[in-house]
Amino acid sequence: MLKIQQLKLPVEHTGQELREKIIKTLRIRPEELIRYEIIRRSLDARGGELRYVYQVEVQVRKEASVLKRCRGTVCQADRVRYRFPKPGTEKLCRRPVIVGTGPAGLFCGLMLARAGYGPILLERGQAAAERAAAVERFWKLGILDPESNVQFGEGGAGTFSDGKLNTLVKDPKGRNRKVLELFVEAGAPEEILYESRPHLGTDLLVGIVSRMREEILRLGGEVRFGCRMTDVRVEQGAVRGVTLQTVGGEPQFLETGLLVLAVGHSARDTFAMLEKRQVPMQAKSFAVGVRIEHPQRMIDRNQYGTDYPDLLPAASYKVTRRTESGRGVYSFCMCPGGYVVNASSEEGALAVNGMSYQARDGRNANSAMIVTVTPEDYGGMDVLAGVEFQRKLERAAYRLGGGQIPVQLFRDFCRNTPSSVLGEIEPSVRGKYRLSNVREIFPQGLSSALEEGIRGCDVLIPGFAREDAVLSGVESRTSSPVRILRDEQFESRVCGLYPCGEGAGYAGGITSAAMDGLKIAEAIAKKYMPWYDNS
Repeated sequence: MLKIQQLKLPVEHTGQELREKIIKTLRIRPEELIRYEIIRRSLDARGGELRYVYQVEVQVRKEASVLKRCRGTVCQADRVRYRFPKPGTEKLCRRPVIVGTGPAGLFCGLMLARAGYGPILLERGQAAAERAAAVERFWKLGILDPESNVQFGEGGAGTFSDGKLNTLVKDPKGRNRKVLELFVEAGAPEEILYESRPHLGTDLLVGIVSRMREEILRLGGEVRFGCRMTDVRVEQGAVRGVTLQTVGGEPQFLETGLLVLAVGHSARDTFAMLEKRQVPMQAKSFAVGVRIEHPQRMIDRNQYGTDYPDLLPAASYKVTRRTESGRGVYSFCMCPGGYVVNASSEEGALAVNGMSYQARDGRNANSAMIVTVTPEDYGGMDVLAGVEFQRKLERAAYRLGGGQIPVQLFRDFCRNTPSSVLGEIEPSVRGKYRLSNVREIFPQGLSSALEEGIRGCDVLIPGFAREDAVLSGVESRTSSPVRILRDEQFESRVCGLYPCGEGAGYAGGITSAAMDGLKIAEAIAKKYMPWYDNS
């Protein structure tokens, strides 16, 4: 296979025009092109000219002569192909147990099921379809289910987000591509395999994660919903089992010597239990802030120019500024054509997130504008100090909005006065909202940094700091406030316990969490024999 990089075509080109461009670049006859595959496609808006830039792999006749003739333009394909390891030799006494069915747990479970390990997946929330219905009820009626909501349930918190699948994680093993391929096998559009900024909207993710669960079951795995882990039994430094609580049922004990903790960044009760059981953990930095909304058309014009074709997707952005005091303020989880959502998971506390459907056709763009907080900001190195800092902000947001999402115009945020009327921007919100003074949620140092950072971003995107930009609070669940420590083999000091994914402090989004799930599955497979023979 050969690889061509930097194939540039107008955004309104056809598939035939791409084929012709490949043939021209290789200087071959049409019949000499056997096949090609798009590896990457990105949109280039530099210089005022909109173009798609492709990287493709091609198979041709007389490959050596083509490579020699086109050296400098064409090179040998070097894509890494993912390989799951051969099984180990140690015998399992019990089936592996995975706690959590977010991306980390789900992908770990799928890979282990395919390899014959018969994993048991435990999920405190509901299956994806039932969970989606519960979330809709919460947004309409304000009745929160603390066990099944935007944070908890099949698919994890990423199911109710913009569903971005890009990641900056270094990937020498080909795990990124494997994650995307598994998504496609479960029904995701093939475009995610090559788009530079792939995403899956909430409307698609519900069905995709359900089909992944069905595949786990078909291969001999087990998935239990409404089943919360309340305790871990550790004897002589090793995992012996977990205590489970089902809705309305009696506590149950499930024996296992192999426990994958893929609990997500909001499993605060689990973090507290692990601390009591002396599972090694440490506090870590995270970030907090607000959601900011602008008209999507404003973002499109800034990114594409005034006369862009309608076929282009809703534009995204990424901005960052450093304040005079040295704090970094930056955008996070940007949602083109999306919604601000009530993402609460605890009574009396309120958190927000951003979400998009696959079409990204909402009238507003939103992103989190956040500032990093360290253990020094929130009260020292106590393991759970970050959790309590998050809770403090979320309880303030709940009180401020009376249980509804507090929103405020940027002008009033700067003046430290409650908003009483909206400007031209009507909030795109899932859940109810109330005009308030969002600035009151934060300590002075953080609110001042947010104001300065947003003002500074107006240089990057004119209109970003417009007076009627809508702020919502509080964005507090950007990442886990703790890290569950593990060694180079991905195992805790507690033998048989494998911290995994975003909640354990080793990922920062859907794809990186799923990749971490693959890492854990690989580590288990290298050490242990399969439970079943799925050959």
